[in-house]
Amino acid sequence: MTVDHTLGHTVTVPADEVREAFARLAPHLPPYLLKVEPNPSGWGLRFQLASFTGRETCPTMPPSYYDDPALRFIGKDDPREFRIREMADHVMSELLKQACDQWRDAAYVADLKQAVADAPDRWKTYEREAKALESAYAYLRTPEAAREWPAVISRLVDAQDRTRAAAAAFDERAAEIARVHEKHLYADLGQAAALATADFPEAADWHIAAADDYASTYFSSWNTGVPLTELVRRLIEQQDTHIAKVGRLAGTATTA
Repeated sequence: MTVDHTLGHTVTVPADEVREAFARLAPHLPPYLLKVEPNPSGWGLRFQLASFTGRETCPTMPPSYYDDPALRFIGKDDPREFRIREMADHVMSELLKQACDQWRDAAYVADLKQAVADAPDRWKTYEREAKALESAYAYLRTPEAAREWPAVISRLVDAQDRTRAAAAAFDERAAEIARVHEKHLYADLGQAAALATADFPEAADWHIAAADDYASTYFSSWNTGVPLTELVRRLIEQQDTHIAKVGRLAGTATTA
């Protein structure tokens, strides 16, 4: 069997030495290891592992491995014995690397499930209020709006307040999700893939800023990666500015 060596070269180990290496490893192999088979590529091994919940401790080398005299490092005076022990070390190292990678992904997903909580419902509430606000603002441009202007503006203000509150409610969950993303920055899963694996594929549409932004009180005008409440604040500011300008111009036209 041929394996990639950690020092950048390959080592071919006879089959009988591979069997001996696994015989020595048997007492130390973890219970989550289900199967070991040659990699289809012809290089190294492929491990089949039981699924992790993400709530276990991170897989580590068992202390018994280090205490086993048949697995301790020796020099090359005995080439066969050296190869067997090197093979055993390679197997355990590769096994733990794969286990740690899978465990990190599972821990990421488990933390996301907890952080998301009722975020889907909060996002739906925000979308509903945002659409109502859009409709209320669009109505201002209709001829009918002029006949009930104070009432129209009052309804717009109510819609703005509801949208602002819905955005703030969603940001409470988004901040938790963002902190989980930051915590698991080095997991193999990307953010969208992790949320989809956690059974929230709709989260691809959610507006989630960076974790640090949820504690910020100031955002530059060119910064678009801001919390939802800041986006809504900007939108309402634009609406209010437009309404105030229309009022000024309409008042001037009436006076003239």
